[in-house]
Amino acid sequence: MSNLIECHALGFSYGDDASKTQVLDNIDFSMKPGESVAILGQSGCGKSTLLNLIAGLDTPTSGEVLISNINPCSLTENARTKLRAETFGFVYQFHHLLRDFSALDNVALPLLIRGDGKKDALQRAEQLLTKIGLEHRLQHKPGELSGGERQRVAIARALVAKPACLIADEPTGNLDAYSASEALSLLLELNKERQSSLLIVTHDLAIANKMDRILTLSNLTLK
Repeated sequence: MSNLIECHALGFSYGDDASKTQVLDNIDFSMKPGESVAILGQSGCGKSTLLNLIAGLDTPTSGEVLISNINPCSLTENARTKLRAETFGFVYQFHHLLRDFSALDNVALPLLIRGDGKKDALQRAEQLLTKIGLEHRLQHKPGELSGGERQRVAIARALVAKPACLIADEPTGNLDAYSASEALSLLLELNKERQSSLLIVTHDLAIANKMDRILTLSNLTLK
């Protein structure tokens, strides 16, 4: 089975030679379709930078990332954006929902952006929100939802387009214990149902232990 993601001697730094700061160095990593992987590491060790490089949001200063054997850096910006949209869904510590949009509209947005018809996009968004128990919150805006509900909407938005891989950056870090457990269970359930990969960054070993594989980012590299 071909790898969905590959990193070869991946590195990232910023600043010129006199004040260069190395963030990541010589990282080799691969991930198969359907696999779940946790990346552990302390705050500030470069976990989010690594996710941005994998997703093609940042450009490596050394090495390369391959997504389904394609190097996003070799593509035009439009082609890179299309590859990223088709491959990844994103969930962050903070939900990043559009505050003036309803839960339904927030979840439908990725489908509308890629050109799906409005009726079909709203129908699929409603089906997914209903599945996760938010059918009574369809027209509520983020400010009218609890923290746990907002994160469940964010998870639905990330998965509605059925991406090949869900990238989750500390997705439960801003939630109370009950809401965090609920959000994690939802992530795992929906990801398994859609047979997609899950790459999750966390400092919580209890979360990491639910993944197929655990790696630790420390001293600029991944082991």
